[in-house]
Amino acid sequence: MFWIDVISRVVHVGTAITLVGGSVFTLLALMPAAKQISDAEHQTLATALMGRWKRFVHGGVLLFLVSGFYNYFRAIPNHKGDGLYHALVGTKMLMAFVVFFLAAAMVGRSEKLAFIRNSRPKYLTMLVVLATAIVMISGFVKIRG
Repeated sequence: MFWIDVISRVVHVGTAITLVGGSVFTLLALMPAAKQISDAEHQTLATALMGRWKRFVHGGVLLFLVSGFYNYFRAIPNHKGDGLYHALVGTKMLMAFVVFFLAAAMVGRSEKLAFIRNSRPKYLTMLVVLATAIVMISGFVKIRG
């Protein structure tokens, strides 16, 4: 079980680094830089990037779900009766589902969610803020004992 625990933790943290880091890069570097190119170039770049980023988002959500639930169920015995831990981790999970939804909506094709893609800076900012809060909660519950 030790090596499965290690692998699950590395997968979870590595996925967070990749997806949150990619989202922060997109929000703070790529989107501002893309404003400086023509509309045609912007559309070509956006289409190419989203096609590739979509695979990371979908695979990352799957890895987050599998490793996150595994890590949580392995941690339950260590936190029996610890209401604060369960409240924070539950909050973190709910926030993560919102992040997953926003990330999937931004790379998806649903016409009903086009309003999210059409307001990408707003929803990407929301995603990054929520992801930052999730990382903060995770760090706190991990070191509080």
